[in-house]
Order: sequence, then C-alpha cells, then structure tokens
Amino acid sequence: MAEEDTVLVDRSTNGITTVTINRPRRRNAVDTPTAQKLYDALLAFDADETSRICILTGSEGTFCAGFDLHTVSQTPLPSAPAAGSPSIAPMGPSRLRLSKPLIAAVEGHAVAGGLELALLADMRIASSTAIFGVFCRRWGVPLIDGGTVRLPHVVGFGRAMDMVLTGRAVDAQEALAMGLANRVVPKGQALAEATKLAEELLKWPQKCMLADRESAYYAAFDAGSFQEAMRNEFVKGSVIVQQESVDGAARFSGGAGRHGDFGAKPVAKL
Repeated sequence: MAEEDTVLVDRSTNGITTVTINRPRRRNAVDTPTAQKLYDALLAFDADETSRICILTGSEGTFCAGFDLHTVSQTPLPSAPAAGSPSIAPMGPSRLRLSKPLIAAVEGHAVAGGLELALLADMRIASSTAIFGVFCRRWGVPLIDGGTVRLPHVVGFGRAMDMVLTGRAVDAQEALAMGLANRVVPKGQALAEATKLAEELLKWPQKCMLADRESAYYAAFDAGSFQEAMRNEFVKGSVIVQQESVDGAARFSGGAGRHGDFGAKPVAKL
C-alpha cells in the first residue's frame, strides 16, 4: 500500500472530520510514518474552525492492532514528552489533548497502542465485534502512549489494573459494562452510529458544550485540589453565560423545551 494512503481524512461539509487508519494488511497497526500522519491529521482538525467533531476509526473491520511490531527493529527509541509541548508519541497523537470532541468508532480489535488511541477519544462507539485489551503485555511492550494515564480515569483503577496486568481480551459487552464503550451497535455499524452521535452534538450551543468538556478534563488531570477545580468551572463557565446562556434562557422562557423539543440548532458558531 502506498504510504500516502495509510491515513484517510474526510472533511465533510457538516462540520465532522473522519480520520481512518488504513493499513488493513497489518490490521491497521501503526508504523512511524502512519503515526506522523495521524498526529498531523488530528492537529489539523483541532485547528480547523469549520470542523467541530472528529471521528477516529479503522478500515476493513479493525480499529487498530497497536504499533507495528514488524518495524520495531527499524524504529528509533521513543522520546519522552517535551514539557509544555504536544509532542508526537510512538502511536502519533496519543499525547494530545484536543480542544474539540473526538469519537472513536471501533470495529474489531482496539488493542495495545490501538487501545491507547481509542482512549484518546471522549467517547467510544463499539460494534459487537470490538475487542479491547493490553495485548502488548504478551510481548514485553509497555504502555507508553497514555494507556496507564487515561484508562484508570475511564474505567476506574481496579478495572484498569485488571486489564493492564493480565493483558486479557475485553469484548464489547464487558467494555460497555465497565464504561470503556459508551454504545454497542451491530457489526459494521460503529462508524454510522458515531456519525449520528456527532450530528447530535452539533445541534447544541458549542461554546457551552466545549467549556463543560474542558472543565471536566481540567478537574480530572490538571487541578491540584477539589476547590481549584470548582473555581475553574465557575470562572470559565461564567464567561459563557453572557455568550450563550442568556439566549438559551430567553428561548426557554418563550416556550422552547415543551414536549421534549429543545429547539436545537445545527452547528452554532464558536
């Protein structure tokens, strides 16, 4: 397969960007050139004011089988993250914290580094074929793309340790039960369901949604205390009140929201 085809980017006209890992002969395992392309694609999405939501998926029934171990002997040793910089990771974008929502559409295996890429997303839509796992445990390869950092926040420490220490396979239904998957859909429907979810998110006032999202990340990863997180939520949220909440309150006062109709608008401006 030509190197330039290993990552496909579809920028639709409705504000959704879809990034597809496209190395099916390697079960969408990521080599160094592909990692760079994934990194560049997600940074480009984050900087694109016309794109509001990104979907990350894999081609031909597999999300990502991790780093391509066939290339390890030709790959330089990974570098540590640079302080204060969104540096590239071995899997590409896994050290990033995007400013807009990312949804992972998972068919088949999302294992080892592929699991870490799925954890980069805010939500994971899994088909019934999905398998998650720290399969790199079998080959003496540690999690160096955020797996030990993000997984405990998503599923809780005890469940994360179960996955990290054993390297066992977690199917779609168990992933749903532990909160690793947010939705489970029939085989072949993960991307369609992720796109539907993205379209739903586009209906809501965007500044408010992004402020709440960023506050949750700040509380989980940045705040030094509970009170600091609470203050950050109030200070940042208060700015949004004048920008979007006043208009929303006026629509509510005028009768919006009755009978489940919230008067959602498509793609509000940032």
